[in-house]
Amino acid sequence: MPSGRETAREVIGDVTSSFTELPDEPVRSGVDGPLGWPGYGDQLARAAESTGESESVVCGVAGIGGVTAVVVAFEFGFLGGSLGTRTGARIERAFTHARERRLPVVSLVATGGSRMQEGTLALLQLSRIARQITLTREAGLAHVAVLRDPTTGGGWATLGAGADVVLGLRGAQVGFAGSRVRPPGYTVAQQFAAGSVDQLVPREELRDRLERWLRLLTTSARAAAPPPVALGEALLPTTGWDAVVRARTLGRPRAKAYLGSYFEWHEPISGDRAGGVDPGVFCGFGHRDGETFAYAAQDGTATRPAGFRTAARLVRLADRLGVPVLTLVDTPGAANDEAAEKAGVGAAIADLFTAIASARVPVTTLLVGEGGSGGALAFAAPDRMWVTPDSYFAVISPELATGILKRDPAQARRTADELRLRPQDLVELGVARGVVQPGRSSDQVTAM
Repeated sequence: MPSGRETAREVIGDVTSSFTELPDEPVRSGVDGPLGWPGYGDQLARAAESTGESESVVCGVAGIGGVTAVVVAFEFGFLGGSLGTRTGARIERAFTHARERRLPVVSLVATGGSRMQEGTLALLQLSRIARQITLTREAGLAHVAVLRDPTTGGGWATLGAGADVVLGLRGAQVGFAGSRVRPPGYTVAQQFAAGSVDQLVPREELRDRLERWLRLLTTSARAAAPPPVALGEALLPTTGWDAVVRARTLGRPRAKAYLGSYFEWHEPISGDRAGGVDPGVFCGFGHRDGETFAYAAQDGTATRPAGFRTAARLVRLADRLGVPVLTLVDTPGAANDEAAEKAGVGAAIADLFTAIASARVPVTTLLVGEGGSGGALAFAAPDRMWVTPDSYFAVISPELATGILKRDPAQARRTADELRLRPQDLVELGVARGVVQPGRSSDQVTAM
């Protein structure tokens, strides 16, 4: 085994407080596999002798931070952590056990891909594993993957990239093609930048991060998320233009301040799983009063296609796990440059509209700043939206509306009033339920 690379047992011991291995079928020794590959039986025997394992995965039930979970840990020293027919059978039993016991799954992945000595039968294990992931997803159970070094081939394309939350150990090689196929190997940092990994984790922080994630994904709230208290102005704007100016003020509180005030602690997810990350959108799960809420928040910038897709991914995951969602709206609108159009901004907005419209869990929205047209509305719950005193919501910005109506640019202030975009206007029009105030709880929301 390569020096410095942890064994399956070592990584299990590092992240769990207890571990009970699941029973396995007996090993047939001296057999050259389903293809009769010359010397394969001897290779298996040597791998077993050098690692102390009978296959490339170790599966069992573990305690992680007070949460019981099924763990699937790869032993890279056993034929490069490759996936064979017996590997697939073990993983299938592990996921079945998780569904029967209603337990989350943690995959500790380190693999070079499918086992060549078993040919196409080994490759078919990817479909077998994908079915288990799908069944577990449909059962409403969480799956967290940890990408160790290396995570390549079918292991990355199933247990890795197919997990609900993907944590990558810093420095790991992660990619569909391994370094022997296409050197140099693709790194986990590159996958994170491309939106395929949620978090980069230093090795020494893995246990704490897993404990936090499992706690978040197994303690959903029993009711809708209450709207956060306002952090900015208390007085309502006098005119529509006043509302616009206040919402555009650089110093007013934005998403990070609201999330930090609302949650005791929270963990982000990142990326749209389609090659994109929008730094102006924050998504994840947070802990508040012993319960978990999901969040999708705009941070005041024009939202890009990756931002809408990441938010849609968050809403669908939360819905599947039964976790109520909080959204924070703050954007001048959707990005509309050439790059955004090429990346499918319209389809991305439609995807988020659909995700929120079809959610079975309650979605709560707070308008904390600018509410620019459809790019803002896509993040909003249609029947549970509140507003802050330093916010506005409009079908289009007053300046653009003035231009479209062929008015003199100096008429933008008048147009802002006519759009009725102030917080109090939104309540009177039935767009919002009420205006939240600084220091007041959700049951003290001002209804106009």
